[in-house]
Amino acid sequence: MGKTNQSSVTEFVLLGLSGYPELEAIYFVLVLFMYLVILLGNGVIIIVSVCDSHLHTPMYFLLSNLSFLDICYTSSSIPLFLSSFLTTKKTISFSGCGVQMFLSFAMGATECVLLSMMAFDRYVAICNPLRYPIIMSKNSYVPMAAGSWIAGGVNSMLQTSLAMQLPFCGDNVINHFTCEILAVLKLACADISINVISMVVANMIFLVVPVLFIFISYVFILSTILRIPSSEGRRKAFSTCSAHLTVVIIFYGTILFMYAKPKAKDSSGADKVQVTDKIISLFYGVVTPMLNPLIYSLRNKDVKAAVKNILCQKCFSGGK
Repeated sequence: MGKTNQSSVTEFVLLGLSGYPELEAIYFVLVLFMYLVILLGNGVIIIVSVCDSHLHTPMYFLLSNLSFLDICYTSSSIPLFLSSFLTTKKTISFSGCGVQMFLSFAMGATECVLLSMMAFDRYVAICNPLRYPIIMSKNSYVPMAAGSWIAGGVNSMLQTSLAMQLPFCGDNVINHFTCEILAVLKLACADISINVISMVVANMIFLVVPVLFIFISYVFILSTILRIPSSEGRRKAFSTCSAHLTVVIIFYGTILFMYAKPKAKDSSGADKVQVTDKIISLFYGVVTPMLNPLIYSLRNKDVKAAVKNILCQKCFSGGK
């Protein structure tokens, strides 16, 4: 009987904020503005990292990878999210949902590894400055970045294939903005134990291990900075890693708040919690990629100088 009741799902309905129409117009304007800032800010980081020879260093190579990742991550979901406000049909095809899930998972896992690689770069720069050119040579930092992308892609391929192979029994309404894997798994009419176990293992590898690596790196960095005799030297040393540390705190802080906070037990509070979870998820998916280039550009004199040089060259060539 169980098999006869199963129906093949060809598309999913993304619920989003459809239950709160008064919020949709506000969020459309906000998200559109933030998406444009993401494209502009991260695009500028990539352009100056490529065009300015002074920024052809391991740190800016990894930073440009982070900026490209943020553009890919937001572009996998935000355009569809915005279009859902302009139409009454808030659906996504089964294959489209799989692609969106893959990209979201891949970009998230890649960013975790990439941030740990950037922490290692800062560790070598501050704790072993004389050996920095040798340890962080092109033969080292290019494979580090490539390995981050490959690891994220392989993990995402595994998680997405396991999720999309599950049978779905007619209920195709996803209570989320996007095809978030946990929301999709709730619709499956089969045992998801393997999915849960694989996600726990993946979280240990791509969340816990990078966090520990970053934490240990900054323990050594701070101990080295505190041993610098002059206050000016300590300030300069800390300024080289403050932007990365800020990005790490925002990125992991949002994840921890999103998944570690307690759930409401009563049904009346559960509805409010679901809306809160969606808004937090939106913050993680849009605000964090928007802040990354702002943090690095506002706190970094090299990026500011590179932008000014490129603008001056454009004006000078235009004047000619």
